[in-house]
Amino acid sequence: MEESKHSIISKLFIDSVDNGTPIKVCAPMVRYSSLPFRHLVKLYRCDLTFTHMMLSDCFSKAQSARDADFQHCETDRPLIAQFAASDPEYFAAAARLISPFVDGVDLNCGCPQRWAIKEGIGACMCTNPKLISKIVSRCRQVNPELPVSVKIRILDSIEDTVALAQAIEDAGAAFISVHGRTIKERNVTPHFDYVKAIKNNVNIPVIHNGGVYSPDDIEPALLKTGADGVMCAQGLLNNPALFAGYNETPLQCVQDWVNIAISYGTTFVTFKHHLVFMLENVLPKHEKKIFNNLSTIAAVLDYLDNNFDIRYQNKLPT
Repeated sequence: MEESKHSIISKLFIDSVDNGTPIKVCAPMVRYSSLPFRHLVKLYRCDLTFTHMMLSDCFSKAQSARDADFQHCETDRPLIAQFAASDPEYFAAAARLISPFVDGVDLNCGCPQRWAIKEGIGACMCTNPKLISKIVSRCRQVNPELPVSVKIRILDSIEDTVALAQAIEDAGAAFISVHGRTIKERNVTPHFDYVKAIKNNVNIPVIHNGGVYSPDDIEPALLKTGADGVMCAQGLLNNPALFAGYNETPLQCVQDWVNIAISYGTTFVTFKHHLVFMLENVLPKHEKKIFNNLSTIAAVLDYLDNNFDIRYQNKLPT
């Protein structure tokens, strides 16, 4: 088991080098990184997906939390489960429980939401490399067969950011994902030089996160950072086919979402929210108002059928 799980992740990076193609990753997103959406983006050349951020203490304590937080299937691989944690034992315990169903676990040190900061998890942990190292090291001790990665934000200085990344590497992390913005920054150009400095000073793969909203953004981000791949969140919400080279969501992708979401029993709210994102650049303003007022799956399906000849086909696309 040890070789197989590590080899799955290692092979992704080795193959990307051999083929000259970067790793393309769907970022962990609260509410949106569900099994159906992971299925969808993998149809469109996404190499690796993450679960949404789960709380390691809740996950390790209660079966109800595990059932609510995590859905998977045999084809949902390769997959990284992401946890927020400030306690090494809870993180290691959650990793042990989920290890049969995933190919690695990730420690979230990037979430900037106030509630997370108040709880001492997420991006605030970047100022405590010793704690991050303890969490990663403990997980590696308890689960030696399971790769551990860490997702971080940059700190105020390049020197501190590089030191953080090096501490994560020394703790035994398999790779690191770097959001090139500080905890306070929103919607600004990522600091590509920080990510490049990390890449130049560690010996594990580095994934760049931030500022990738279209296919045309991928190559410049890689050239500026030297990263081994790119991770995307909002860009994939707006266009799940981004990694396949589409500048806007193709109607076939919308059709695939309808089939996947309904087949998995996705809630109406999630089903519709994804469609709102995907149709953002497709629907004119007056049609958006009509679409936004639809309140049932049946009404949405009628709208898609009448306007785009899209209907539920009662099958999962592969």
